Amino acid sequence: MSLRYAYNTNGTGRHRLDDALVLIAEAGYEGVALTLDHHHFDPFAEDWERRAEALRRRLDELGLASVVETGAHFLLDFRQKHEPTLISAAPEGRARRLDYLRRATDIAAIVGSESLTFWSGVLKPGVGRTEATAWLHEGTRSAVDYMLSRGVVPAFEPEPEMMVSTVDDYAALARAVPEVRMALDLGHVLVTGEREPDAAVLEFGDRLATVHLEDMKRGRHEHLAFGTGDMDVGAALGALRTVGFEGLVCVELSRDSFRADAMIGHARRDIAAYERRLVDAVA
Repeated sequence: MSLRYAYNTNGTGRHRLDDALVLIAEAGYEGVALTLDHHHFDPFAEDWERRAEALRRRLDELGLASVVETGAHFLLDFRQKHEPTLISAAPEGRARRLDYLRRATDIAAIVGSESLTFWSGVLKPGVGRTEATAWLHEGTRSAVDYMLSRGVVPAFEPEPEMMVSTVDDYAALARAVPEVRMALDLGHVLVTGEREPDAAVLEFGDRLATVHLEDMKRGRHEHLAFGTGDMDVGAALGALRTVGFEGLVCVELSRDSFRADAMIGHARRDIAAYERRLVDAVA
C-alpha cells in the first residue's frame, strides 16, 4: 500500500499561507496539516467562514487533503504558551479552550479536513490530578461530541510534558471517551521512551487518525530534519504500511520555518528514499 504525506504549516511561519500551500503541493505531498494561528488562518477573524470556504476551494485546486491542528502557542493567551487548556484551574479558561475547539471544528468541517487534533495541556502547580482528570474527561467528551456532530474525526495527541504525555495516557483517556482517536507523533514516543515508534504504531494502529513524523533525539523534545536524530524512519513507515494506515502522515518541522523553502522539498525527497529502501528490502 502507499502512504499519504502532508506537511505542517507550523513549519512555514515565514511564508504566506497560500505560498506555503503551493510549495507543499509542488513538492509532491498529498495533504497539508493546517495549524490554525494568527499569521496563517486566524480562527477568530471576522471573515473566518468566508476564508474557510475559499481555503477549501484552494486545496481542491492544488489536490491537497487536510487535517486541522490546534497547537498554536499563543493564540488564546499571548502571555502564556498553550494556555488556557482543558485542565486549567479557572472554569472560564477551560470554557475558552472548548469554544476554540468548537470553532476549529467548524473550520475543519467547512474545509473538509480528515481530522482535528487537540491535547490535554500542562498540569499546573496547585491543580490536583484527580480534579484535572475529571475536567479532562468532561472537556474531551464535550469537544468530541461536537466534532462528531459536524462530521469531524477527533484526534487526541499525547504531548511530552503535558498531562496526557504517553500513548498509555491516551489509552486511559480513550477508556473514558471511546470515540476519541489518536494523533500519534512518532518523535514524541522517542522523547518519553515508552516504546519504539514502530511498536506504538503496531499496538495502536486501529486507533490512529493522523500521524506526525520527523526525526528526534531520544529524551529531547526537538523536531529535527530526517537523518539528524534517533528515529528509525524506515521501521516507522513499515509499521504504518503493516497496519494499513490510510490517514495523512504529517511532516512536522516546526522549528524550520526560516528554511521552509528548502525543507519542504528535502523532507519529501528523504521520505521517498526511505520508501525506496523499504521496497528494495521486500524485493
